[in-house]
Amino acid sequence: MSKPENTINVLYFAAASTAVGKTFESFPIPQDGLKLSELGELLISRHANTDLRKVLSTSQWSVDLEMIDNPELVLLKGGEEIAVICPVSGG
Repeated sequence: MSKPENTINVLYFAAASTAVGKTFESFPIPQDGLKLSELGELLISRHANTDLRKVLSTSQWSVDLEMIDNPELVLLKGGEEIAVICPVSGG
């Protein structure tokens, strides 16, 4: 019998939202967790044939409203809200 999975919530802003065609999605992750550094590839696979890879290459992550400097050190366990924060410009 497989272990139950936990769910994360991903928020897409600006170019990320445009690339995937939505502002929010929830999906399960493995019971033993998922490194934040692995989330980008998972999202790219979920949204094939989009510009998401390009968008993520210049974006940052936020987990539960906290900006993340090193995604390799963050283990998602389920229940988190992850935001894709795209660069902004002003003038």
